[in-house]
Amino acid sequence: MRRLADLLTVVRALLGLPLLLALAAGRPALAWVLLLLGGLSDWADGVLARRAGGGTAWGARLDPLTDKILISAPLLWLAHSGGLPLWAVWLLLARELLISGWRAGQGSGGPASLAGKAKTVLQFLSLLLLLWPGAWALGAGPGLPALLHSLGWWLFWPSLLLALSSALGYLRQVRA
Repeated sequence: MRRLADLLTVVRALLGLPLLLALAAGRPALAWVLLLLGGLSDWADGVLARRAGGGTAWGARLDPLTDKILISAPLLWLAHSGGLPLWAVWLLLARELLISGWRAGQGSGGPASLAGKAKTVLQFLSLLLLLWPGAWALGAGPGLPALLHSLGWWLFWPSLLLALSSALGYLRQVRA
């Protein structure tokens, strides 16, 4: 089960580039599906690792980095396309680099805090809503995609606050 968890982590890392290319090529449905698959693989590899009594040290180090790759791709695209302010995306990515550097120095890979996990879930949800394809009105009319995009935009801000507050928690551990 640990090897399967690690394999899912590697696959998630590889999804970042096709996701970015799908967004750049104007294929929002494909990008959305890739992001959803990435989020589900993040959940599944965690379940598998826990069932195996814990993941590998390699997986513990790679898992947070693959999350960063998968989340950074749509964040950068949304900043480029005007869907999110560049300064907010920059702040979030700077936080991710800082914490990734801290985690790299930890023997265990620096386990994620509860706030860090909540941040990741909220980011995935926010991005899925922000990237909801306009053609997917689901019979509710053209207002549904706009409503979902707006909800995703509003969910981004609490995810940013969680990111910054969890970073403070990690940095407090450095001082202790």
